[in-house]
Amino acid sequence: MSLKLVAVTACISGVAHTYMAAERLEKLSAQEKWQVKVETQGALGIENSLSESDIAQADIVLLVTEIQLENRERFAHSRCVQTGMHTFLRTPEKVMAAVKKIATSPQGTQIVLP
Repeated sequence: MSLKLVAVTACISGVAHTYMAAERLEKLSAQEKWQVKVETQGALGIENSLSESDIAQADIVLLVTEIQLENRERFAHSRCVQTGMHTFLRTPEKVMAAVKKIATSPQGTQIVLP
């Protein structure tokens, strides 16, 4: 199954974990042969910002965050998996399984992992 993902990573300090999660997600997506674009939100502001077109063309949105995201409403009509930074970094396979599961769900479906 070839998927196109967009993601946002954001942690409280907006430094180390934000970029660790982005890097891990890029590696996992490459292993699955999925396309991914990752926006980071943190100490340096928003980097690699997702465009409306990026979001519209994505099969799934993955939000890996410990903070309130800026512009969260952009994803209201997307298939969305939301999880905490620690869950993603400790058990990425659980998060990727949720991504696979939601791929066949209707747009607007949301999965929240603790």
